[in-house]
Amino acid sequence: MLDTVTLDQLRVFITAADEGSFSAAARKLRRVQSAVSQAIANLEAQLGVALWDRSTKLPTLTAEGRSMLIAARRVVGEADSLRKLAAGMVTGLEASVSLCVDALFPVCALVDLCRGLASAFPSVDLRVDTQPTSLVAERVLSGAATLGVVGAMGIPPGLERQVLSPIRMIPVVSVEHPLARYEGRIPVSRFADHVQVVLAAPEQGDHSVLSFRTFCVADLATKHAFVRAGLGWGNLPEHVVQADLRAKRLARIQPEPWGAGEHVLHLSAIYRPDAAFGPVHRWILTELQHLCPRDAGLPHRPREAKKRRRNHRPR
Repeated sequence: MLDTVTLDQLRVFITAADEGSFSAAARKLRRVQSAVSQAIANLEAQLGVALWDRSTKLPTLTAEGRSMLIAARRVVGEADSLRKLAAGMVTGLEASVSLCVDALFPVCALVDLCRGLASAFPSVDLRVDTQPTSLVAERVLSGAATLGVVGAMGIPPGLERQVLSPIRMIPVVSVEHPLARYEGRIPVSRFADHVQVVLAAPEQGDHSVLSFRTFCVADLATKHAFVRAGLGWGNLPEHVVQADLRAKRLARIQPEPWGAGEHVLHLSAIYRPDAAFGPVHRWILTELQHLCPRDAGLPHRPREAKKRRRNHRPR
């Protein structure tokens, strides 16, 4: 009997439940009330379950009807997703995107990217993975990710790249830490008695270890928390520590061996040369070029953005 149930019957059932009555559902669907009543009666007969209690002035859902309503919404939702997927394929949209980003990638940019993608391409399945630098390219090469974002040191031969933005790594320490009291450049000898917090993947900005003692952590959030707690000092992305520097929770220090621009990492979008990108991947690449510099702590904005701000100033 279930084979004869139609999507139209389920949609009528859902509309009647949402609108509160058969007559309201008829108005919403622009049908006569008798057609709505008949569709629901046929559905009940085919399911062998009473969905509505008609003993009251206004029919109300039975306990079985409430359970069936949940299932009906799921079936109709899956059918709508199937329809959107098929329509996307006709127009050349990719069915899915797998994005793997370096742990240094600004989280706000990632959130806005995913929000924009869900709005622009609601039928496209998005899978997001955050990995250390050394693993991003591996995911792209293996095909586990169709697109990656990684620092230049993590790009092996054989991958195409599109430069996005520099990420500045800044040596910082808690304002309560003894190293915060030093002014100017700090000699290497001063770091001997202090712990340096480093990432497990040394290519992510921790390739210069100055302290004898280290705390090795697996992710950027843990490193940030350790440094803020005064457990040690470390190199962190500028966009991660900006708020802490302004609030004077962290202080910037100057290790004597390090030059001012020594720890600048350049993030790039990477993909396989044989990748055949459709409109969704091209949209992501365009958005990454805008979002990554926006949230990477750069001191300047694109010239076009400045012009727009000047043109829209209130007079």
